[in-house]
Amino acid sequence: MSVILKTAVIGVGMMGRNHARVYAELPNVQLVGVADANEKQARAISRKHNTNFYTDYVKLLDEQKPDAVTIAVPTVDHLDVALAVIERNIHLLIEKPIAFSIEEGKKIIEAARVADVKLMIGHIERFNPAIIALKKRLANDELGRIFQIDARRQGPFPARVKDVGVVIDLAVHDLDVMRYITNVEVTRLFAETERQIHSTHEDLLNGLVRLENGIVGTLTINWLTPTKIRELHVTGERGMFRADYLTQDLYFFENAVANDDDGWERLKLLRGVSEGRMIRHVVKKKEPLRAELEAFIAAIRDEMPLTVTGEDGLIALQLAQSLVVSGINHQIIRL
Repeated sequence: MSVILKTAVIGVGMMGRNHARVYAELPNVQLVGVADANEKQARAISRKHNTNFYTDYVKLLDEQKPDAVTIAVPTVDHLDVALAVIERNIHLLIEKPIAFSIEEGKKIIEAARVADVKLMIGHIERFNPAIIALKKRLANDELGRIFQIDARRQGPFPARVKDVGVVIDLAVHDLDVMRYITNVEVTRLFAETERQIHSTHEDLLNGLVRLENGIVGTLTINWLTPTKIRELHVTGERGMFRADYLTQDLYFFENAVANDDDGWERLKLLRGVSEGRMIRHVVKKKEPLRAELEAFIAAIRDEMPLTVTGEDGLIALQLAQSLVVSGINHQIIRL
């Protein structure tokens, strides 16, 4: 049996409370405490999972001495909390984005490197079974050359978010996923952003990115749609994949021209597109957060490498912030 790993959660709002739940459910893991500035909230989560609660996260760290911590506080507080955790040689998972600024993100990464602690960033969509299945099929060259990736992430305004806009909160997911499924970096981008309802930050983004191998990516993101939409379309020579994050379904829409009896030889002379079969691939469903925390624990135990590194989180933040700047200045940004 593996040694029991002591875990804690700092910040038990919308995401943090779910981290606490999963830690409490995982085998060979003990949730030793939760901390939140809201005492009522911290107390309620601690009762639910039969653990200790604190309003002072430093006290939690010093008294309970956890082996690993999830940081799910507001983005503006990531640096201070992360440094306090790292100073105590505790492994940490930070909910995305890694930090409020690039410089703060770099400080966190460097501190973790010097202390030799595992730092993982909570880009949860990498653990969605539909995205994992999509990445495998693209790696197997089932789509052929990729032309375009379209991300659509829309829904109502979340009252929980007060310190960032829709780009940092939502678009950062799709920017990371585009890198993840293609293993290709973004070279330039452009954004149109608007502030329609949110009083401080942008709540609508139409973004365009260019990857270094020529793939075009589009992002249609907002907090203005009265129903939740989370979809990714990847179009290529053989057809189009559609991944639904919410249902964890993966569909393939075949380009019949590219899939006739001539096979791959036909692709060398591909001259058209026509509608073919629609295939719904079997995807084994699993809660992405549980998969994420299992991967985090496995990395701490040196059973596997970190799935989302601090550098991954920093690149996603850099891309998202560049989109914000592009939207404000109405300019193309080259990276």
